[in-house]
Amino acid sequence: MRPFTFNPGPRLLAGPDRAGSLAEKLPPGPCLLVTDRDLVRLGLTDAYREAIGATRDVVVFDAVEADPSKQTLLAATEAGRAAGAASVVGLGGGSPMDVAKLAAYLLGSGDVLDDIWGVGIAQGQRLPLALVPTTAGTGSEATPISVITCEGGTKLAVNSAPLIADWAVLDATLTLGLPTHVTAATGIDAIVHAVEAYTSARLKNPLSDALAREALRLLTNNLITAIDTPGDVEARSAMLLGAHLAGLAFANAPVAGVHALAYPLGGLHHLPHGLSNALMLRHVLAHNLEAARDQYAELAEIIEPDCAEQGSQARAALLIERLDDLAKRSGLELRLRDHGLAFEEAPTLAREAMKQTRLLVNNPCEISEADAQRLYEAAW
Repeated sequence: MRPFTFNPGPRLLAGPDRAGSLAEKLPPGPCLLVTDRDLVRLGLTDAYREAIGATRDVVVFDAVEADPSKQTLLAATEAGRAAGAASVVGLGGGSPMDVAKLAAYLLGSGDVLDDIWGVGIAQGQRLPLALVPTTAGTGSEATPISVITCEGGTKLAVNSAPLIADWAVLDATLTLGLPTHVTAATGIDAIVHAVEAYTSARLKNPLSDALAREALRLLTNNLITAIDTPGDVEARSAMLLGAHLAGLAFANAPVAGVHALAYPLGGLHHLPHGLSNALMLRHVLAHNLEAARDQYAELAEIIEPDCAEQGSQARAALLIERLDDLAKRSGLELRLRDHGLAFEEAPTLAREAMKQTRLLVNNPCEISEADAQRLYEAAW
């Protein structure tokens, strides 16, 4: 066995209505609760805010937007500083959790944000941190990664161990009210995490592989049920666990080309991250087909066990077909033109994608700028 390093992620509280249990894990002193206005309006923050606030002050920062900006992050950090926050809780999808992770780090360490972009640079001490996902997709509660949209729509990331939360809460009741398109997009996002972790050219290891395989099984078996029967708590729980396992997998074996080409769609056009991944999924997997053939073939057997007797090329092609079919069945519109993008934008998108070097290096094969332009054109 080749040497490898594996980080197991945060400690977990799993099950319905874990607000009280989480409150007991936080230190005394004011708590910064990072979320968004829609979750506050829908009442999804109420139980956690009340439980945490029973023994300490809670300062709610609810101005997080999709693809959160650097300005939003700095405003959240300042809100925590003004309140003298002793802990941070991120409650929501990937955007609030990403802001919460970096706010906790900046508050605790005193580091300057522009000095810590990249992998392994942030090494200071953050405030105690808990993360509560309300979508089954990003896996942000499991990872040491925070992605922020900066000047010109460029997405920058901090990826460092101090961003790993102390606690994560998997409470499927918080996902029951999700709109269908959010369930679909975040579910596909989690599936992409599992597939890209399993085929990552860097840091792939036996534990990340096992997590990615189980994540793919849970997610593909339950996504359509969660969409068609949104009140099915068992399906929602399976999706939430699958997304978390996929998060742990890609926290250790990082994602690659699908994400690299998805990021410009979010940064320049503000498309939701999960939808951006869905738009590029089939095309990037097809580009990778020969380089990742054996691994794609192995994953195909998870989705369709009856294919085990087929050759590796047939199984690998089947994986792409089945994932594309799942994305279509989820109700997502899978052409760039469906979302207002012009064919002529492909060169600009390709240039922006080339900036995602931290992701492209993990792809099973090279994606050049010319390749990226061709893939955007194919997705149009």
